[in-house]
Amino acid sequence: MAINETIQDKIEKLNKLHILGINPYAYSFNTNTKTIDLHKTYDNKLTPEEKTNIEVKIAGRLMTIRRFGKLIFLDLDDGYGKIQLCAKQDEMKESFNLLDLLDRGDFIGTEGIIFKTKKGELSILIKTITLLTKSLALLPDKWAGLKDIDDRFRNRHVDLIINSETKEVFIKKAKILEYIRDFMTSKEFLEVETPILQPLYGGASARPFKTYSHAWKSDFYLAISPELYLKRLLIGGFQRVYTICKNFRNEDVDKTHNPEFTMLECYAAYWDYNEVMNLVEELYETLAIKLNNSTKVLYQGTEIDLKRPWTRITMKDALKKYAKLNVDELENEKLKELLIENKIELDVYKRGLAIAELFNKLCEPHLIQPTFVYDYPKETTGLCKLKRGDPELIERFEFFINGREQGNAYSELTDPKLQEKFFTEQKNQGKMKGEQQPIDVEFIHALEYGMPPAGGLGIGVDRIIMLFTDSPSIREVILFPQLKPKE
Repeated sequence: MAINETIQDKIEKLNKLHILGINPYAYSFNTNTKTIDLHKTYDNKLTPEEKTNIEVKIAGRLMTIRRFGKLIFLDLDDGYGKIQLCAKQDEMKESFNLLDLLDRGDFIGTEGIIFKTKKGELSILIKTITLLTKSLALLPDKWAGLKDIDDRFRNRHVDLIINSETKEVFIKKAKILEYIRDFMTSKEFLEVETPILQPLYGGASARPFKTYSHAWKSDFYLAISPELYLKRLLIGGFQRVYTICKNFRNEDVDKTHNPEFTMLECYAAYWDYNEVMNLVEELYETLAIKLNNSTKVLYQGTEIDLKRPWTRITMKDALKKYAKLNVDELENEKLKELLIENKIELDVYKRGLAIAELFNKLCEPHLIQPTFVYDYPKETTGLCKLKRGDPELIERFEFFINGREQGNAYSELTDPKLQEKFFTEQKNQGKMKGEQQPIDVEFIHALEYGMPPAGGLGIGVDRIIMLFTDSPSIREVILFPQLKPKE
């Protein structure tokens, strides 16, 4: 197969550079400014065709090269923004010839003076130019860009070069993580770390990734949740702890799920799920104001108002309101009929699970503005305190924005005997589904030392980022999302 002529041209230029004794892969270049600072200082200061005596040294990637004989215009991107370079033969003398060996995609360093063109574009009049890295691959067309979704995710480095909006998403993501940490610190939470490799997996109901330790000659699992470790810290005497960590769940991939994802999880001694609700809505309101100077965000064409207080509704009342179902009046046979009608399959029929699944199918799409849904059936989790006054329910809530679940919280179970009972039921339920989730005996033993009453919360950080960057898919906010390997 013949090599592409444009790539061949790049290789020939590389060979010429070697012949001329020019190192095409330099070691360093000292800069004294950035494009963002130049635009901030001079965009509104200079008039068209005004030239300064300010000398600057800047480096970056060449994005375009436009040749007009003895005059060449180049666009340079230094990672902070773009600026036009102007190369004139009479200004550069012999070094002007080096431009013939440059291509789009090369990294260069340049020294020159600031001026504005006749059209009023801020530019640098080049005095010297240094090749820093010769690019041998072809960048996608400047105008067509990198549009194919799969190509963008597989070649994120190219996506970042071509699509400036992609880079902006991840710059904003970094700010959001910084603001989350600031908020948690202001609420007296201590940031901690928990193991990624765990001898047992727990804290959630999910299929794990399994690995093997040659040091211990034993199987280990990638964490599906940090929960049981964070609770140990409350037992040990910490009052409020949180972690921003990676979780790994060996399950399906869709617009809101990636097998590797980032979780914010926190626990506060002496709280219950009511205090946690207050924390959640204050966090989101704070993020909105810091990022947008408003409590309102636009997500995929829908205006979402994160201003406190949010709507609060029980799961049963949500079913009454949105599905016209009073589940307390329905026998199990009727619930089974509703599951069939709505094409909902349960591995194991339990009344509470059936009610929760009907809620998921019939009510979630209606929850556009921020809404807390609380008091779930006890079968939905084994880590939560029973509802005061109704032992068929638990003190659990999830919250929803734009018809999508964002996070999960409980009044945490602190009774070791009841915890062991719930773990056993969960394991037996898993066996019937062909799963073998273990009982964490060491965690139950830890509970026997006594854990204070506590409220706990888990939020998918990637979903926070999706909301505040108006991203339709979780893969848009993960730099290197998991993809099906190419054959």
